[in-house]
Amino acid sequence: MNYRHSFHAGNSADVVKHSLLIALVRALQLKEGPLTLIDTHAGCGLYDLGGEEARRTGEATQGVVRAFADTNPLLDDYRAAVRAVNAGAEPRLYPGSPRFLAQLLRPQDFLILNEKHPDDAYALRGAMRDTSAAVHQRDAYELWLAMLPPRTARGVVVVDPPYEQTDERARITATLAAAHRKWAHGVTAIWYPLKDRATHVRWKAQLRKLGIPKFLVVEHWLYDSDQPDIYNGAGLFIVNPPYAFTQALPPLLEALRAALVPEGHRGKMTTDWLGD
Repeated sequence: MNYRHSFHAGNSADVVKHSLLIALVRALQLKEGPLTLIDTHAGCGLYDLGGEEARRTGEATQGVVRAFADTNPLLDDYRAAVRAVNAGAEPRLYPGSPRFLAQLLRPQDFLILNEKHPDDAYALRGAMRDTSAAVHQRDAYELWLAMLPPRTARGVVVVDPPYEQTDERARITATLAAAHRKWAHGVTAIWYPLKDRATHVRWKAQLRKLGIPKFLVVEHWLYDSDQPDIYNGAGLFIVNPPYAFTQALPPLLEALRAALVPEGHRGKMTTDWLGD
């Protein structure tokens, strides 16, 4: 499945992913100790919702546009982060994960970004030039392991690949296993699309075999039943989520479900512990 982000910026998956990312980092920041935030597949950093690629899919209308039309205060932090990169009231630009993470940085925190694609890496450097982020252009999985353990005791690794390669899930599984051996207490958030349920069930079974404790699965299903051969939603695997995050999760997920549900469906947000 090709998920080049410029085609999908601001869609429902982005709203969920970035809302949860804000909540995750803020939960970790309840403690004063510094954090290292690492984004392995950073993309361009900033996306034009009026650009040709975004307009071709029109997915932002079912994502960020719906979130902005909603009034639930639990989505205020997300909306504020999007407004921060826009001059007007309506979103014309959409921040990728690097810009969301940069907004969350405290003086004691560090942000490390990586993007292998040359054109995207060039765009990323431009989008992040007003931040303290370090930008790399390396293989994502090599960088993931090379940066662990980070210079700070705590941190988050965000893994958000386009799933263009047939071995993407296998590389994530192998790298996660090695990363957990190097940094067992670290927090890792892995984004994935929900399209082929059978493939996803097999992948979860492989991840369960890693025996990693505290492995949370959060999934957003758009439709009431699977729609064959189309995008059905997305999820996050979160290793070692902090207690404050998991406690705040149920009302936030309900707010996201209500804001993003397609017409004629109820949709659902699910959480589960892998291996339980």
